[in-house]
Amino acid sequence: MLSPRHAVVLVLLTLVWGVNWPVMKVGVTGFPPLTFRALSMVLGLPVLGAALLALRVPLRIPREHWPELAKLALANMVVWHVLVILAIPLLTSGRAAILGYTMPVFSAMWGAALFGQRLAPRQMAGVLAATIGIALLLWHELGRLAGAPVGVAMMLVAAVAWGLGTQWLRATRMPVPTLTIAFWMTAATTVVLCALAAATESARWQRPSAAVTGAIVFNAVAIFGFAHAAWFYLARSLPPVASTVSVMMIPVVGALSGAAWLGETLHWQDGAAVVLMMVAIAAVLWPARLRARSAPIGIGEAEQ
Repeated sequence: MLSPRHAVVLVLLTLVWGVNWPVMKVGVTGFPPLTFRALSMVLGLPVLGAALLALRVPLRIPREHWPELAKLALANMVVWHVLVILAIPLLTSGRAAILGYTMPVFSAMWGAALFGQRLAPRQMAGVLAATIGIALLLWHELGRLAGAPVGVAMMLVAAVAWGLGTQWLRATRMPVPTLTIAFWMTAATTVVLCALAAATESARWQRPSAAVTGAIVFNAVAIFGFAHAAWFYLARSLPPVASTVSVMMIPVVGALSGAAWLGETLHWQDGAAVVLMMVAIAAVLWPARLRARSAPIGIGEAEQ
């Protein structure tokens, strides 16, 4: 059973992350994508830092854990944010959301490959369902003259990296609060994004429009000030199935809000992919719920 606190966090996370897909689409329309992401993180980092200070969460991480912190930041944030923000201009926001939230399936595959977590027949069926969903979206992109298979590929690589990072985060024995880890991962990623934006987009820098400014502020406060820290808290403090409630609904919220707000056309491949992804995620993670009820949360999954 989820505690009331976890349930509230899950609901808020679902809404914030779901709606943010069309928000990001607005933010990168006519504006350099890496610069958009870098500005969001520069403004969001102080918000997250102020929250930690208000909650009296210590910021210090012992030096011996810095290499592990760098590894977690690379998989959970750097690869994800760079590839996703570059893929968003190439795809509809709903399609990007569907592809991005294949992460739990890849996380289960990483768990089997690296941590000896066995995949039951139901879980293997889930992996197959996700593969079919990805194939449907890729087929549609390849079938259009203006298709973007490169965008699909970037979203899948981002999901693979995030899945690996989620497994590493659950397994970490770093003796610090999850919010501390979230802050420093965000700080490290901010430096990387700023450097990449300066190196590749400085010639395209411009004053953001009112819509882009609103998207930047939303990402700074809602995504980097709340959503990422909330996700890392859930991923580290609960068994994998607990976060499935949110993960399964985020691409649905993203696809529907993109259609309603931006007028994006939903093709039958998108609807079929949403259904297949939800089936895949449920099939991959549902057995973990049964195990979690009979076994205590491990050290790496417990909130410090």
